[in-house]
Amino acid sequence: MARSLQSWLGGCLLVSALGMVPPPENVRMNSVNFKNILQWESPAFPKGNLTFTAQYQSYRKFQDVCTSTVLTECDFSSLSKYGDHTLRVRAEFADEHSDWINITFCPVDDTIIGPPGMQVEGLANSLHLHFLAPKIEKEPETWTMRNIYNSWAYHVQYWKNGSDEKYTITCQYDFEVLRNLESWTTYCVQVQGFLPDRNKTGQWSELVCEQTTNDETTPSWLVAGVLAASVCAAFLLLLGCLASLRCLYRKARYAFSPRYSFPQHLKEFLGHPHHSTLLSFSFLLSDENEVFDKLSVITEVSESHRQNPGASCSLRTQSGQGPFELVSEEGPHSAGHGDPLLLTSASEGDQSNTQTRTETT
Repeated sequence: MARSLQSWLGGCLLVSALGMVPPPENVRMNSVNFKNILQWESPAFPKGNLTFTAQYQSYRKFQDVCTSTVLTECDFSSLSKYGDHTLRVRAEFADEHSDWINITFCPVDDTIIGPPGMQVEGLANSLHLHFLAPKIEKEPETWTMRNIYNSWAYHVQYWKNGSDEKYTITCQYDFEVLRNLESWTTYCVQVQGFLPDRNKTGQWSELVCEQTTNDETTPSWLVAGVLAASVCAAFLLLLGCLASLRCLYRKARYAFSPRYSFPQHLKEFLGHPHHSTLLSFSFLLSDENEVFDKLSVITEVSESHRQNPGASCSLRTQSGQGPFELVSEEGPHSAGHGDPLLLTSASEGDQSNTQTRTETT
């Protein structure tokens, strides 16, 4: 308070004596994770409110970043992360202005490492930690402070909740396991970024407290039994699926392409040796140019067949191209069917080059 009053009185005396605008005070760079904010304080000026202009040097020429702003800070996050940068700021009032106040800033050396993120999971007598390196401003989300510094590491400190005794470890990776902890006990954990080659540490993360669980290890024989049962169940399920697919395939095949069934009475007729010989003999006697007539095969059981079961089949034909008959007088019969009795000619005999068609009734 006394210092602010002294500065204000000094500014008033300077303005009264020289008529000059006082420069900004306490100029500093506040940089965390390369979010670079140049900050200052407004000097006492009795004539009115001051504005400010901030610049940085680029190739021997200063570039404006903030002009005639009433704020007491300016964002320089777009600066390159490497090399020294010269920044300056001045106060302005109407057509008058103060002297420039210069500072030198190197982002990769001067920026502060922010607190990392951390996820904690309590398991059997242990805590599993997952770290998230701080993200960089003005960069894609995948870019973190770990991408800038090759020697990135983590300092982890943990302690039993309610105890003053703390344990510290250093890890190189984004995962760490705290082992040999007490069961059903709450532990608190904090983590910070660390640069071994620069001997530079970052800010501590927020405190995270998590409880461990009991060490209940599943017996190996139980794991093996469950695995074997799972394999057997999968094998049986596969066999069932294959059997179902095969059954469906057979049904679909029969539905869309049913098998041809030869009539039973023709099977029985052709099964008798004398019937087959008779038909073969009739085909051998025919000439290639002979006209084949339409034949009708009539099946009936005659009275003579029933009275004389030992009779044989006789063939009666007429001369020329007239009709002929095949009469069965005797022979064994199956239930429900008789032997072919009569073969008759149905055409007039004057058509040529026709094919033989047999109609079964």
